[in-house]
Amino acid sequence: MSGAVEVKKAFLSSPKFAVVGASKDQTKFGTKVLKWYQNRKFDVTPVHPKEDELEGVRTIRSIADLPSPSETSISIITPPKVTLGILEQAKALGVPAVWLQPGAEDEAVVSYIKENGLEDKAIYGGPCILVEGDGIIRSLL
Repeated sequence: MSGAVEVKKAFLSSPKFAVVGASKDQTKFGTKVLKWYQNRKFDVTPVHPKEDELEGVRTIRSIADLPSPSETSISIITPPKVTLGILEQAKALGVPAVWLQPGAEDEAVVSYIKENGLEDKAIYGGPCILVEGDGIIRSLL
């Protein structure tokens, strides 16, 4: 993916973040990503269709419920079939950037990104925010 560094910097420059795929299971990567944002004092909202609260933060049911979608970068830690629907919503809402954690994409998801001109707004293909996030934050300082 060309311009990956720029997309990552743009992603982490957003004033707000959302995490789709967090749960009450502390061992799941969605919850680990949510905690990563919390530990760095980011303004983060978990998105969950059923839970009212995760890690002490009130959830929203869908990214369509984001108060400021055009100012919110979204971490996606979901199965590829779910990811596709989130990308469609994110595009319609004008979300500035999305980060697909490893395992959140398949061929259909990658095709959607390319066919809809989202390559400059999507991080995909393997990078993990838990591994790369702090280095990107340092590069923004």
